[in-house]
Amino acid sequence: MNQQESKWWQGSVVYQIYPRSFMDSNGDGIGDLRGIISKLDYLKILGVDVIWLSPVYESPNDDNGYDISNYRGIHPEFGTLADWEDLLKGLHDRGMKLMMDLVVNHTSDEHPWFIESRKSADPDNSYRDYYIWRKGKGDGVEPNNWTSFFSGSAWQYDSASDDYYLHLFSRKQPDLNWENPRVRREVYDMMNFWLEKGVDGFRMDVINLISKTEGLPSAGTDRYAWGGDYFMNGPRVHEFLQEMNREVLRHYDLMTVGEAPGATPEEAIQYANADGSELNMVFQFEHMDIDSGPGGKWDLRPFQMTEWKRVISKWQTELEGKAWNSLYLNNHDQPRMVSRFGDDGKYRVESAKMLATFLHMMKGTPYIYQGEELGMTNAKFACIDDYRDIEVLNMYKEKMAESDVDETAVMDAVYAKCRDNARTPMQWDDSANGGFTTGTPWLAVNPNYPEINAGQALDDEGSVFHYYRKLIGLRKELPVIVHGVYELLLPEHPAVFAYSRTLGRERLLVLCNYSGSDAEFSWPEGFQPGEGLLVIGNYGEASALGNGSSVLRPYEAVVFHYQS
Repeated sequence: MNQQESKWWQGSVVYQIYPRSFMDSNGDGIGDLRGIISKLDYLKILGVDVIWLSPVYESPNDDNGYDISNYRGIHPEFGTLADWEDLLKGLHDRGMKLMMDLVVNHTSDEHPWFIESRKSADPDNSYRDYYIWRKGKGDGVEPNNWTSFFSGSAWQYDSASDDYYLHLFSRKQPDLNWENPRVRREVYDMMNFWLEKGVDGFRMDVINLISKTEGLPSAGTDRYAWGGDYFMNGPRVHEFLQEMNREVLRHYDLMTVGEAPGATPEEAIQYANADGSELNMVFQFEHMDIDSGPGGKWDLRPFQMTEWKRVISKWQTELEGKAWNSLYLNNHDQPRMVSRFGDDGKYRVESAKMLATFLHMMKGTPYIYQGEELGMTNAKFACIDDYRDIEVLNMYKEKMAESDVDETAVMDAVYAKCRDNARTPMQWDDSANGGFTTGTPWLAVNPNYPEINAGQALDDEGSVFHYYRKLIGLRKELPVIVHGVYELLLPEHPAVFAYSRTLGRERLLVLCNYSGSDAEFSWPEGFQPGEGLLVIGNYGEASALGNGSSVLRPYEAVVFHYQS
């Protein structure tokens, strides 16, 4: 085995908690740290190894905590630093680890650094250069034509100094200037603060945006345009991450994953190279764009199985032996996977289990997003006023200002892709508000909570929850799941995603039917029916496939173990 294949995080399963929506302990409608602590035994039963905690730092909550005003303080809505320390101890006592969110491409505009930076453009203001300030081009024209991820210009005018500051996200999220070594030192000191408290890793928010092209050139000649070529995977990003690694990361036994929108496999190999000089792995987004048209996220297009196979297999094969994959199908920024890639109606349970099988048998570290293990679905609220996410509210406002707008089409995009689909409160039981809060939840609970909830799932041995437990257990038992080499099989089949994993003389055959109909297939060469041991299947009873059948039932998934 090479150096990477001895790391604890390769055999781990991560569970992401979005604190605002997980469990409310005090009835204010907002999830909190004490609420999480009350559910640690639930997570232990599930069997996960690492908890990734979305931001709990002090924040004005313009972007639900991803706009940080104090990196070393806990937001009062979530509790206190003492509560956080109790959470960390509770996890460690149960043999689990904690990964914190690191948001350092930008801060809140209410962070003390930005407050000082905004006070004066004079050279003696040492905080001015903590952020990216530029003069406009006159007549209200911004320094360049970049648009923000959240719609509109990426620049905000500041009348006091007659300058603009860059914000790739909300105007209340000014970008830090990573060219300034003092900024980098502040970040490293902050990271050490949390590491000395005992955290086990960092998930790094949009970390591949921290280096911008010198001169900040415009993207073409349009008044506003996407400028990603000039701030994604920028010229000094690897230099900065290698410095972070030397100064901080390599001094601890950590798990690190960098969110890297727009990264290719070639770039991911640099970020997560096997020599360990930067990060352990990245979150890439190519498979998350599978149902987006040329107009971007909100431009819906049908799911194409051939494209899905191509993208998934590309990342599996091109990173083999060079870098480590992260495995995910949903998170706090993506819609619920069973609604997106499966069937959240008749075959909700079967398709949730199929998608889990598909993901957890791949090579890489699997990430479970809260509620995924219950088969939670997208919400479909009556109107836009029921949503809370700044991204979707900005999009809706922008679209509705167009003269030829089709509101039905806009709302269809909201129902399919809105981030609030993932952020509805966790469904714990069939009591009011799904047992999430005794108060009024900050975002409405999905109305299907009486049928889909943790209490029901724990009591049902055939539930999605207990199926996840089995998948997680298999990862601990079979090294081929962690280290086996991936190979795509049946590449042209329109409904069946089939692949193998090979480690020495051990092989796995994974068969997943992505359709709501029976799917016939031909057994891949080298895999004979009846010779492999069925290790898991989502229909409960032994699959007929082991007796030579060549038909997968609707959304059926099976895994056979072969030893030669």
